[in-house]
Amino acid sequence: MSGVAIGIDVGTSGVRAALVDEAGLPLAWGATKLPAEHRRSPLAWWDGVAGALDALRQSADLSGVRAIAVDGTSGTVLPVDAHGMPLGPASMYNDPADPAQVARVAAVAPSDSAAHGATSPLAKFLALQATPGLARMLHQADWIAGQLCGRFDASDANNALKTGYDPRTGRWPDWLGALGADASLLPAVLEPGAVLAPITAAAAVRFGLPPGVVVAAGTTDGCAAFLATGASEAGEGVSSLGSTLTIKLLSDTPVFAPRFGIYSHLLAGRWLPGGASNTGGAALARHFDNDILARLSASIDPAQDSGLDYYPLPAPGERFPVADPQFAPRETPRPADDARFLHGLLEGIARIEALAYARLHELGAPKLTKLRTVGGGARNLAWTALRARILGVELLPARSEEAAVGAATLALRALGV
Repeated sequence: MSGVAIGIDVGTSGVRAALVDEAGLPLAWGATKLPAEHRRSPLAWWDGVAGALDALRQSADLSGVRAIAVDGTSGTVLPVDAHGMPLGPASMYNDPADPAQVARVAAVAPSDSAAHGATSPLAKFLALQATPGLARMLHQADWIAGQLCGRFDASDANNALKTGYDPRTGRWPDWLGALGADASLLPAVLEPGAVLAPITAAAAVRFGLPPGVVVAAGTTDGCAAFLATGASEAGEGVSSLGSTLTIKLLSDTPVFAPRFGIYSHLLAGRWLPGGASNTGGAALARHFDNDILARLSASIDPAQDSGLDYYPLPAPGERFPVADPQFAPRETPRPADDARFLHGLLEGIARIEALAYARLHELGAPKLTKLRTVGGGARNLAWTALRARILGVELLPARSEEAAVGAATLALRALGV
C-alpha cells in the first residue's frame, strides 16, 4: 500500500516527517536537526521542515500523498504580518512572559483556563499586540502549515488552548476584552484535522508532491504523540514513563482541574485530559544508573508484591495525583537487598500511576480500560508486568512513539479516513 499522508513534527531539537498508509502505519521517515542557537528562528524551523521532507522524498515515493498535517511545541508563538512574514523571533514554549502581563491574565482569566502561568502565550500576546505591522499572532504549527498552504490566519483548538481559546464553547472568550486583547489579531480556530487549504503550487513542486494535496489543521506535540500510539476510544490511556510520569486519558467529557494542572484538549471528537506527576525516571536515577536498573530489574518477580509502601520522588513536591509543593518522598525503610528496594520503587510509581488515572475518573473522566506506554520505562519488561498487575487493565503496545505519526493521523482525518 502506498503512502497517502505525511505528518511533520517540529520539536525543540529537530524536525521529523513520517509517511503513512491509509491505516496510519508508518512507511518511511525523514529527519533533520535544528541548531540550538536558532531555536527561536522561524526560518530555521522552515529549513528543518524542508530538510526533513527532502530526506523523506529520497526514501519514498510521494506521488500518492493526499494530505499533510503539522504538530509543534505547545505554547510557542510568533507575530506575523499580513503576508505571514515573521515580525521578530518566536517566543518558545518555555520562555517566560512579562510578569506584569502574567498578572493581568491571572486577575481576569477564569481559574480553569489554560492561559495561566509564567510562560502564558496569552500574556505574550498582550505584550506583542502593539507590534507595528502585526496581522496575526500564530503558533509554531500554524506558521509551518501556512508555509505549505499560504494561509496565515488560522490555528487549531489544541495549539490555541493556552492562548485562551475555549474549546467548550468553540470560540475566543469574551473575557479577553477585559484584558484589552484585540481578538482580531488572533487566528481563526479549527478542529485538529480540519482542512486548512490545498498546498501551494510552489510547495508542491519544491517537495515533489502532487497538486491538490490538502494541508490540515494540526495539533501540539503532546497530542500528536498520543494519537501516534493508536489509542482512539474513550477510556484508553497513554502513560509516558520518562524522567517524570505523564498520563493522558481519552474522554467523552472534558476535565478542568487547575489545582492538579489538568485541562483538556479537544481531539478527534473527544477530549484529552491529562496530568503530570514528578515521579518517574528521575526518582529512580537518585539510586541507580541505567545499567544497574536493567540488571536488578531482571531479577524481580513482577507477580509478587515487595511488601514496601513507597512514593518515589526526586525531591519534595508533587503536582498530580497529589497537589502539594511540600509533599515529601517516601522511600523508607530501605531493605539491604537492592533488587527488593528497586521492586518497591517500581511498585510505588505504578501505584501513583493507578492513583492518577483514578483521580481523573473522580474528576469526571471515564475509568481506565486499556493502556499504552511510551518513553524509556516502556522497555522495562518487569516494570510493564508489574504495572499490569497493579493497574488491573490490558496493556497494549503503542503503534508508534513518534509524534509525526500522530500528525499524519490528523492528515488522514482531513481525507475522511
